[in-house]
Amino acid sequence: MSIRLEELGWDATLEEGFARFDEQGLSPGRVISQHRTGFGLLAREGEFFADVTGRLTHMALTPADMPVVGDWVAAVIRPAEGTATITEIIPRRTWISRQAAGEKTREQLIAANLDIVFIVTDLGRDYNPRRLERYLTLVKTGGAEPVILLNKSDLAEDLEGRAAETRSLFERVEVLPLSALHGDGIEAIRERIPSGRTGALVGSSGVGKSTLINMLIGHELLETREVRRGDGKGQHTTSRRELIMLPDGGMLIDTPGMREVQLWADEEGLSGAFPEIDGLKDACRFRDCAHDAEPGCAVIAAVEAGKIPIERLLSYRKQQKEIEWHIRRSDPIAREEEGKRIARLVKEAKKMKKR
Repeated sequence: MSIRLEELGWDATLEEGFARFDEQGLSPGRVISQHRTGFGLLAREGEFFADVTGRLTHMALTPADMPVVGDWVAAVIRPAEGTATITEIIPRRTWISRQAAGEKTREQLIAANLDIVFIVTDLGRDYNPRRLERYLTLVKTGGAEPVILLNKSDLAEDLEGRAAETRSLFERVEVLPLSALHGDGIEAIRERIPSGRTGALVGSSGVGKSTLINMLIGHELLETREVRRGDGKGQHTTSRRELIMLPDGGMLIDTPGMREVQLWADEEGLSGAFPEIDGLKDACRFRDCAHDAEPGCAVIAAVEAGKIPIERLLSYRKQQKEIEWHIRRSDPIAREEEGKRIARLVKEAKKMKKR
C-alpha cells in the first residue's frame, strides 16, 4: 500500500526542509496515533508501528520533545517487518498544549501541525464563556485557526440568542451551531477541512466530539456514551489521541475530554483571545498598564462605558496572572528572582513582627 503524503498535508516547504534527512536515507512520515509502547506512523510506503531512537529519548528535556499525533518525522522504514524507528521530529508549524496535571510546571503537548482547531461545547450545562476563553488562548498560542462549535443545537431553547451572544463575545472567531447527533451543520465542518488540511477537536467530555467524528466519516468508528443524568456531565469515551482520515479528504484529531483547561500559553496567545483589550493597550497612559487600577487606563474606560463586559476583563486578568506565574516557574532566571522576592517579603514580615 502506497500513500500520497500530500493528502496528509505534505507540501513543497516540508519537502525542501527534509532534503538533509533524505540524503541520510530516511523517509518522511506523519504520526497518526500514540500508544504506550510506540506510535502509529503513515509514510509513503504504508502504515507502520514505530518506536524512537535512544538518542531522541535521551535528548528530550521534557515530554513535549517527544513525538505527538500530527508530528512530521524522519524515520527508518522497515517495510518487510511493518515497523519503523523515528529519528527526528520536523519542527512543528502549529500545536496545541496545556499545563500538565499535577503540581510540577510541565507542558503537555496535545497535537501538532494543525490548520484548524474546533473548540466544542454544547448548548446545555457545558456552555461556559470563561472556559471557551481559556481554550481560545491555548489555540491562539499554538498558532492554529480557532472555530467554536455550539453542539446539540436541537436541544437549545434559544439557539439564535445563544449563538448571537457567543459571536458578540468572540467577534473575530467563527461560531457554528450544529447537531452532531442529527447531522445539522456537518457540511460546514467538512468544508473547512478539505484534503491535506488537519483539524482537531477539543472540549469537555460529553459535548459530542466522538458523535461528530462518527457523523463525518459515515459510520460508528468511536464509542459514544450519554452524559450522566444526575449532573449533565460527560463521560470519557476517547482515551487517546488519534488522527483520523475523513472519506472526502482532510484529517481530524480527536482528543480526550479535559476536566480542567490548565493554561500553557504566552502573552501573544492571550492577546489573540482578547483582541478588544489588546487593541486598547496603546491608548493607556502607561506602557506597562495592567488594566487594573492605573489612572488613564483605556481598557477600564471601555468597561465603564459598557463597550467591554467586566467579565471579559476579569478573565483576562486571571489568565495573565497564570501565564506570568508559569513563566516564573519555568524560567530559571525568573524563578531565581521570584525566590529572592519571596525571601525579601519573608524577611520584611519578620522585621514587622519584631516591631
